[in-house]
Amino acid sequence: MQVWAIANQKGGVGKTTTTVSLAGLLAARGNRVLMLDLDPHGSLTAYFGHDPDAMERSVYNLFQAEAEGRPERPQSVIKTTKERNLYLLPASSAMATLDRQLGNRGGMGLVVQGSLKQLEEKVDYVLVDCPPVLGILLINAVAACDRLVIPVQTEFLALKGLERMRHTLTMVCRSKHLEIPSLVVPTLYDQRTRASVDSLSALRDTYDDVWQGVIPVDTRFRDLSRIGSTGAPYVARMRGMQAYAQLLDDLLVQSSVQSQTRQVAS
Repeated sequence: MQVWAIANQKGGVGKTTTTVSLAGLLAARGNRVLMLDLDPHGSLTAYFGHDPDAMERSVYNLFQAEAEGRPERPQSVIKTTKERNLYLLPASSAMATLDRQLGNRGGMGLVVQGSLKQLEEKVDYVLVDCPPVLGILLINAVAACDRLVIPVQTEFLALKGLERMRHTLTMVCRSKHLEIPSLVVPTLYDQRTRASVDSLSALRDTYDDVWQGVIPVDTRFRDLSRIGSTGAPYVARMRGMQAYAQLLDDLLVQSSVQSQTRQVAS
């Protein structure tokens, strides 16, 4: 099982769209895929027709059970979707209270990792839509993941947000003694605008782990969110989905190389 965390501390950069698109493409290729919504705003959960304010069972229940010392099977919280092989572990608004309730309690940084271990034989990929702020949920995402995917909108304010995100991830990884490979993904790219072109150039000049491609502006992503589709069925007709398909191919190659390196090292 591979766990990819899609993270950025700035909103509006395409984090949920990236999660949904990659998950849908993986599922369309025959993989068993779980989408995990760790953002209390619940954009990913709402994408698939659920109301985060009305969810009776969500990720929150996993943390609550851990705090109370009783077992909780993640299977009891998982929702199906309309697409084959694709599942959702939803968020609820109650998750916004976790830092206040459990932030000082030991062991709360590994709740997600422990829950996902129960699914190792049932799921091939887990894609985590991360919250935009440093707290117990983001720490859980980083501790559980094998790879970080960082969507960054190609505009200069987003580049400043990336600096903050890098600092946050460095702090978390140091505290947990983790080394996690990352890939910065330029999103919402519009080659007709000077701002996008200059921002992309600055991004690649500054960081050495920027994806070689871009995710272009594609208004049809709005239509997909309205009908709750991942876009995988429309990959031949959407340039945005074609870009995500190429991104997925590159991520799979990187993951394969990473796995081989670990085997050699061991």
